[in-house]
Amino acid sequence: MNEEVFRAVVSALDRGDAAALVTIVRTSGSTPQRVGAKMLVYADGRTIGTIGGGCYESDAALKAREALRTRQAQVVRYELSDDLAEESGLICGGQMEVYIEPLEPAAHLYLVGAGHVSACLGRFAAGTGFHVHVLDDRERFASRDRFPEATEILVDTIADALGRIQWPANSFLVVVTRGHKHDLDALRAVAGRPFRYVGMIGSRAKVKRIFDELTAGGCPADWLQQIRAPIGLDIGAVTPAEIAVSILAEIVAVRNGRAGHADTLHMSSKLRGQDQTAGAK
Repeated sequence: MNEEVFRAVVSALDRGDAAALVTIVRTSGSTPQRVGAKMLVYADGRTIGTIGGGCYESDAALKAREALRTRQAQVVRYELSDDLAEESGLICGGQMEVYIEPLEPAAHLYLVGAGHVSACLGRFAAGTGFHVHVLDDRERFASRDRFPEATEILVDTIADALGRIQWPANSFLVVVTRGHKHDLDALRAVAGRPFRYVGMIGSRAKVKRIFDELTAGGCPADWLQQIRAPIGLDIGAVTPAEIAVSILAEIVAVRNGRAGHADTLHMSSKLRGQDQTAGAK
């Protein structure tokens, strides 16, 4: 049975599907399954494998879906009392602990723009486990020499290339192009897509101008609200490497389910009059 679960885990990770693995890690007394029994739970409620059936399996599946939302693993203990056994149609009366682990598919970081900040960010992000994809319309910038760790380097018109990408489920997008027009083209091309993170570099004035144009063009307001712009945590960054650190710190916080300080830095807050971050300079 676990072989089927293992195959499903590999498939889910390859496709970037959201799923959580439930494993029996401890038992005592009479239980319907042994230690090591596994069940994979998808975000839509589908399951593969079993930890024994009954209402406690349903409860574990619900907790697994919640773990996908919070991205927090947990251990849950079940007392398989006579009442629970009767309700579940099971003949057992022991105790069982299960470990619920949300699976984290490979994170893909798309860098739109291949300038100095992007080159530093590409190196740092690869070292923290991201698959880095680079896009620029200038071949001398989007090169293997500048991005040796990149999974993919695309030299193409920005809007056209972004429109053709088959986005993995666990995608992070950083817009760091050389100018207002390219930033606007990039965001127009991906507007409404469900990224884990979207950030754009730039001053408060530039951000407001781009957002005004996107709004006038019909870009969904709720999607605009998720954009981190100006991008990065406020660490007093000045150099390209420091700015890249401020951006990566914000991205890693989002990947790890920690909104924290980064939550105060998104565009809607900035347009209410807060100062721009150093990472946007």
